[in-house]
Amino acid sequence: MRIAVITCAVLEAELEGLMQGMAHVVHIEKMPQGLHNTPNILREKLQEAVDRVETGTNAEAIVLGYGLCSRGVEGVRTTRCLLVLPRAHDCITLLLGSKERYAEYVKQYPGTYWYSPGWNKHHVPPGKMRYDLLRQQYVEKYGEDNADFLMESEQAWFKAYTRATYVDVGIGATPADVEFTKECAKWLGWEFDRQPGDAALMRDMLEGKWDDERFLVLRPGETMKMTADQRVVERENKGQ
Repeated sequence: MRIAVITCAVLEAELEGLMQGMAHVVHIEKMPQGLHNTPNILREKLQEAVDRVETGTNAEAIVLGYGLCSRGVEGVRTTRCLLVLPRAHDCITLLLGSKERYAEYVKQYPGTYWYSPGWNKHHVPPGKMRYDLLRQQYVEKYGEDNADFLMESEQAWFKAYTRATYVDVGIGATPADVEFTKECAKWLGWEFDRQPGDAALMRDMLEGKWDDERFLVLRPGETMKMTADQRVVERENKGQ
């Protein structure tokens, strides 16, 4: 089966590395990081990408390199291809290899902020670099005094976190990137941890090994919605 991939840029290095030699993967489309911050925009942009892939490629299935992502995938549908989504709340599940491993880690360490090759590349994570860049922006817009007040508000949400965890599947990670994450953790007063990733979930997604336990496979016209259980997402309506 010919497969096209639409993915958040956070996972581009991992997915591009894994798809090497997979001739049935005929197309990959990368979306900007951060769209999940505005779920309605993510939904709109994903639907536009799905429409482009369906009209511009000969793919028979489209797999999404996304999790539920603030419910931004809800409502997306195809008209011709199968649509495949991993049962995941966000991309960290894909990097760790399973939603069960993700849930177990977060249960043990609830104050975890995740770092990865893609996250570090495509946005500025919590740490001194983020602080300095943001403060400079505030100073330029609002002046020194207002900048200090705004930075106090910005830093307040960091208090919910106690740990910086770097996860990678062996693709895209560099010693400098790991060291950068350690420096962020030290500056924030957080613990540092590095977790080995597991590429099995992403590899099976690309290879078309879509068991119902780990993936939701939708027919043309069907879409998905969030569940309150371990399935994460479910089919919302019957196909056309």
